[in-house]
Amino acid sequence: MSSMELTNQTLVSEFFLVGLTDDPELQPLIFCLFLIIYLVTILGNLLIILAVSSDSHLHTPMYFFLSSLSFTDICISTTTIPKMLVNIQAQDQSITYTGCLSQVSFVLIFGGLENCLLAVMAYDRYVAICHPLRYTVIMHARRCVLLVLLSLLVTTVNALPHSLMILRLSLCTDLEIPHFFCELAQVIKLSCSETLINYLLMYLGTSLFAGVPFSGVIFSYTQIVSSILRIPSIRGQYKAFSTCGSHLSVVCLFYGTGLGVYMSSAVSDSSVKNAVASMMYIVVPQMLNPFIYSLRNKEMKESLRHLISGTPSLL
Repeated sequence: MSSMELTNQTLVSEFFLVGLTDDPELQPLIFCLFLIIYLVTILGNLLIILAVSSDSHLHTPMYFFLSSLSFTDICISTTTIPKMLVNIQAQDQSITYTGCLSQVSFVLIFGGLENCLLAVMAYDRYVAICHPLRYTVIMHARRCVLLVLLSLLVTTVNALPHSLMILRLSLCTDLEIPHFFCELAQVIKLSCSETLINYLLMYLGTSLFAGVPFSGVIFSYTQIVSSILRIPSIRGQYKAFSTCGSHLSVVCLFYGTGLGVYMSSAVSDSSVKNAVASMMYIVVPQMLNPFIYSLRNKEMKESLRHLISGTPSLL
């Protein structure tokens, strides 16, 4: 391959985000759809954070982790959607080289953080159901904060090598990304240099930093189900399971959409289908999480009602 077909990363000024479609007639519809999704995501998760912070009855580990998850959802959505909306409005598909690498890094950090937080929340539910008498001793405030900070540290450590390895790539002249945001795998595909190390790092990182939290979730719920089945009364079983029903729904949504993205990329070469699958993973769970927790949780519904009406909580 001649040197004319390669352009060093230091010479690259911008990439081009193709998005979901290049049909100009559909652009206004997509703009309105994503604007609504973004506003609902921000408002819903912000209400969760405000409800938890303003209601002293929700100052528990479970709701602390929930507010951390809501903050993470806001960060993920803000990393990807606003740039897409600006591009559609300006009819300009470009994103700067620095902006693209920043998107890759922040998506890895906050996507991984959400994965870790779901595992931490599963551990919290495991302690609450399987060791209720020791719950306040195990899940004290300092440990909860340390678990969140550790999750953030782990995901940052995971994202840093990927970002640094992208910097060493020599990129081809075709810099179109068939997504509405800069995704790690799509950026690597633009390289005309050797990418074996990048792919090995990506698969190793996914297996380790996504597999371990997922295994933790599976282990926690295996123990939870086993403990619930030992409860003699049906009412007691239902009450115990209801405390983790919302979290289990969010877990199924998060990992279900993630599996959908993986299956879509494995069986289909269509850029449109892959872009839609990525949207389902990076946009939809973040929008639905507040609804799942507010609709399935009596304490959260009551706190939100008092927050919106401006009356003090009587719980």
